[in-house]
Amino acid sequence: MIGIRLANLSSFDLNLLRVLDALLRETSTVRAGERLGLSQPAVSAALGRLRAALGDELFFRRGQGLEPTAYALSLEAPLREVLDLTETLLRGADRFDPLTSTDRFKISGSDFFAEMLMPSLADRLTRAAPGMKVHLVDLVPDSYVDTLERYDVDMALLPAMDLPDWVQSRPVFRSSFVVVARRDHPRLARAGIAPGGVIPVDLFCDLGHVLFSPEGKLQAMGDAALARLGRERQVVMTMPVFSGVYRAVAGSDLIALLPVQLARHVAPAAGLDVYAAPMSVPVAQIVMVWHRRFAASAAHGWLRDQIADLLAPLDCTA
Repeated sequence: MIGIRLANLSSFDLNLLRVLDALLRETSTVRAGERLGLSQPAVSAALGRLRAALGDELFFRRGQGLEPTAYALSLEAPLREVLDLTETLLRGADRFDPLTSTDRFKISGSDFFAEMLMPSLADRLTRAAPGMKVHLVDLVPDSYVDTLERYDVDMALLPAMDLPDWVQSRPVFRSSFVVVARRDHPRLARAGIAPGGVIPVDLFCDLGHVLFSPEGKLQAMGDAALARLGRERQVVMTMPVFSGVYRAVAGSDLIALLPVQLARHVAPAAGLDVYAAPMSVPVAQIVMVWHRRFAASAAHGWLRDQIADLLAPLDCTA
């Protein structure tokens, strides 16, 4: 069991596994103690017992914190899975009641979901699960799925992609894309293009673009679609959040591609007009993903169902 020889299991204090998990999460005996409700000396003593039982240093001092050894890191995922499954077993799936739940969840997603999910989720939780706490945290650039394993995230909302076998997923909605420009954009007005109309490809490529990219990349789905026509656009600015994209557009003569749901939602208040792109941009399938260790968690499953239900009306391909 997680590197513990069966011959030693009868004498091993299984509470030490919770200490090991806390140390892997916090890399600090002080913070691990705060997580567990233990004193720092008690955590240090437990670490000494873990080292003796597992035959490895497990952690070494680096600066103000602790750095795990390769062996300790190899225990992290299976240890967390065992603890999560044990907690689910002890709690009992049939005992979950959203009205009395005090569970806490972290959801990883772009600020699209701050606009399009969290207000309605807040309303539903207030009525159905008033003690439940939900935190929306940023997607980690270039490491979307790894947030489930390395960043203590319960579920993530992101575009469909190839997933490792330890990740489970559920489609939640599809999105097409439209162009946004500031209201009464001078070049669009001179070209006689009314809101809702198609921007000609020459003008689309000549205008400067703002691109949503948490990683700061200069190309996305729209560029691949243009490349199929043998054209390219001028991306002059990238933003890590959608709100930054549409605010930059609202205050300049730049334009941007946005998910159609978000564009229509923010356009009136942000002073934007919405147009059709001159090329066909593939529809994006958005999925909810989670670590399979949460598959049997009643609380986790209940929240997944609420999120899927609230996002379903966003399904839009035109």
